[in-house]
Amino acid sequence: MTESTKPLSPLRRRMIEDMTMRKLTTGTQSQYIREVKNLAGYLKRSPDKATVEDLRCYQLHLVETGLARTAVNRAITGLRFFFEVTLDRGDVMRKMSPVYEPRKLPVVLSVVEVTRFLDSAPNLKAKAALSVAYGAGLRASEVVHLKVSDIDRERKVIRVEQGKGRKDRYAMLSPTLRLLLRAWWRDGRAKGKMLPGGWLFPGMNPVNPMTTRQLNRICHEAADAAGLDKRVSLHTLRHSFATQLLEQGVDIRVIQVLLGHKKLETTALYSQVATRTLRDVVSPLDHLTLETIPPV
Repeated sequence: MTESTKPLSPLRRRMIEDMTMRKLTTGTQSQYIREVKNLAGYLKRSPDKATVEDLRCYQLHLVETGLARTAVNRAITGLRFFFEVTLDRGDVMRKMSPVYEPRKLPVVLSVVEVTRFLDSAPNLKAKAALSVAYGAGLRASEVVHLKVSDIDRERKVIRVEQGKGRKDRYAMLSPTLRLLLRAWWRDGRAKGKMLPGGWLFPGMNPVNPMTTRQLNRICHEAADAAGLDKRVSLHTLRHSFATQLLEQGVDIRVIQVLLGHKKLETTALYSQVATRTLRDVVSPLDHLTLETIPPV
């Protein structure tokens, strides 16, 4: 009997019902169940019997095995749902503490580097998809779930349905991106790769969209072909989009809306990597007349 054909235990069924009631995404549900299953494997008994000390030791175990901070916090989030919501035993979590994650400055590509990167895309479909990520500042999941009908050429916007936080928003559709998407649409239709009204970037089977894994693989191939010495991901393109808009003088609140950020402080991080903006600031030292500086 495979994992998928095993009958659900009453405990798992109740947790799934609790997650379904709250309309958690399929991915989130799978992650939460995985975290509870991992705890059960560690305890070697039913996870609903865990004690405060069990959970404290489990977090220590996760840290000692070298698990990344993000993964530890993800485990805590899944277990918190299980104990607080499904079991109504929130007190048992009191010794589990989220791990502090230091905020690092994002990697940003220059205009020249982005040009080399996009020109190194393996084909027109790849170039169009990567250009959407950069030219509209979309996340990988938002790019692959675009439909042809989401491109509004008249209003010059891209409709992003149910982005992060389950929010709809509009992203910008620049003239260059519109021409590129038009070229890909014509090419995809001519080759039978795109269904009428279907996905903008279909997978091997046009009924399904391209996966984020496929898009990330294309991104890494383009970065290698371009000879970039920076670690490039789909999110690097989004970071570059925001940073370069900020350097052009676009209001940070407008950038916040385009990115779909809930908090302005998240968008404000880009002010720390907008080097052109920093270079334009005049230091108070430059207003002084110092007599001891030797001539160059």
